[in-house]
Amino acid sequence: MSTVTSPFGALAVIVDPTAGEGRVAAEVGAVERALAHRGLEHRIQIAEAPGDVSRLATAALDEGYRYLAAVGDDGTVQDVVNGMFRDGRTIVDSPVLAVMAAGSGCDLVRSFGLPGDVDGASSHLMGENTYELDVMKITARGRNGATEVRYAHNVAEVGLHASATAKAAGFPRWMGNGRRFVGFWAAYAGTRRAVLDVVVDGRPQQHRAWSVVVGNGQFADGGLRLSPRSFPGDGVLDALLFTGPKSDAYRLLPRIFRHGDHVPDPGIKELRASVALRIDGPRPLPVVADGSALGTTPVTFQVVPRQILLKL
Repeated sequence: MSTVTSPFGALAVIVDPTAGEGRVAAEVGAVERALAHRGLEHRIQIAEAPGDVSRLATAALDEGYRYLAAVGDDGTVQDVVNGMFRDGRTIVDSPVLAVMAAGSGCDLVRSFGLPGDVDGASSHLMGENTYELDVMKITARGRNGATEVRYAHNVAEVGLHASATAKAAGFPRWMGNGRRFVGFWAAYAGTRRAVLDVVVDGRPQQHRAWSVVVGNGQFADGGLRLSPRSFPGDGVLDALLFTGPKSDAYRLLPRIFRHGDHVPDPGIKELRASVALRIDGPRPLPVVADGSALGTTPVTFQVVPRQILLKL
């Protein structure tokens, strides 16, 4: 079969074999076969150590690539996105990002109805269809009080939802989906409502809440439609502040699981930021974005509109 070059040039494929709790490692051969079958000009590189995914993404752009494919879950996509930025802007103008979830359970692809399997995803690597993707620049308090800055593409969580995600990640893989269940109840037991200082596009306000979800995309935590009103190309971040009793954490679960129809609800305050959203409180609260722990409050979420093209 003759080789075909995409409208965006050759494709740099970056594989994270640890993604999807290690499931992506078993899909490497399938990725290679699918790309060979399509005849698309490409290069495959496999991450071998922490930090490799971002490093490989940056190196590819520095070498002249514009079109990158992240093979893995939302953590992989986040790492590739961070590798696309340097000094507050993308290394090249309008880099193109493709996502091959490879059975990892990546949540970003759910917002666009893209396939989660290798063969289906490979069929979307051809052609010119793209979507101007917003991302959010997150500045949080990291270890030892140092400032941590990360770019995230999907959904961020502060408080109980973030704590549940972080605790679940700490349990052994053999627990499977049981990790989420145990992580949720462990976080629930240790969470209480607090008065949060919230600044939306420069306007300060206070809310008593036990969790905050900041959405660019809609789905998180393995397919939960946590931020159903989010559209990751509208230049807006949607924030849901859970202000009702803490028991809402499980009262709302059936609605979140069903269709993400938990909003509107009297126990949820909806906010929208077109520039930035800042959250702080009387004590540090955990911050998670795209399933990865970033640090604690105080945290600022800044809108970074349409600098990346998502391949559809």
